[in-house]
Amino acid sequence: MIRTQALTKRFGSILAVDHVDLDVRPGDRYGLLGPNGSGKTTVVRLLLGLIFATSGTCEVLGQAMPRNARRVLPDVGAVVEAPAAYPHLSGRTNLALLDASGPGGPRRTRRARIDEMLTRVGLGGIDNRPIRAYSLGMRQRLGLAAALLHHPRLLILDEPTNGLDPRGIRDVRDLLIELNSGGVTIFVSSHLLAEVEQLCTRVGVMDDGRLVLQEDLATLRVPTGHIAVTTPDGDAAVALLDGRIADRDGMRLVVRGSDVPELNALLVRANIRIDEIVAQRRTLEDVVLDVTGSGADRVDAG
Repeated sequence: MIRTQALTKRFGSILAVDHVDLDVRPGDRYGLLGPNGSGKTTVVRLLLGLIFATSGTCEVLGQAMPRNARRVLPDVGAVVEAPAAYPHLSGRTNLALLDASGPGGPRRTRRARIDEMLTRVGLGGIDNRPIRAYSLGMRQRLGLAAALLHHPRLLILDEPTNGLDPRGIRDVRDLLIELNSGGVTIFVSSHLLAEVEQLCTRVGVMDDGRLVLQEDLATLRVPTGHIAVTTPDGDAAVALLDGRIADRDGMRLVVRGSDVPELNALLVRANIRIDEIVAQRRTLEDVVLDVTGSGADRVDAG
């Protein structure tokens, strides 16, 4: 769906994107992570043909970009930075203009299609106020509705949950997972680790213009060699597992080892009650911190 080779972009003396090799496969929910200024938005703009690469190649839906943009972009929905709109017009009017300019379908069904998309993104009850009166979260939702209007095969979204409250973030995440289950490939750039970890199946990590990691999330989240146990019988468990306790915080114990069934059986035989027992795995935060350099503007885990 997306493939780049040695993709590079310079702005004068600034190397914004440095030989990036992206590989986004059909059906992926791909998260491009990195701190602000790492090159994520520049990559997105290169993918959409909004700017030209200094060197390297870029393919979207199997077609070279930007040379084949007219063939490719009708099948791509995108939101880049602040969603584009006519601020003096209402959201519905903006979507109607967008529908009229693309392969949306017959004019007689336009209102129904627009209402469907507004409902899907949580703006079903929208009034006729101009977009300049919208909150940032409402603008983000409207931008997503615009991206979905022509039923794309690929969604490319730059910080799609920017300005949304926790409920809105969850709604967008659920919608993207639903679209993906229906065959839409999702490409999201974000600096929010927690959101990418809950949404994506595959991740890339940008740092200082370079793609420093690209892998399936399940592969990255390997076991740590520790087991987390929550038990009201903490003192008895510590006494039984003398020498195997790596950490304790109240009822929660971190035990050295990787065999959960063996540890569970040992505790049960000793009549130690277990509320939860689970093998610890590396978090996406652990992975990102391992591969990115130090800097003031870091990836946000919240």
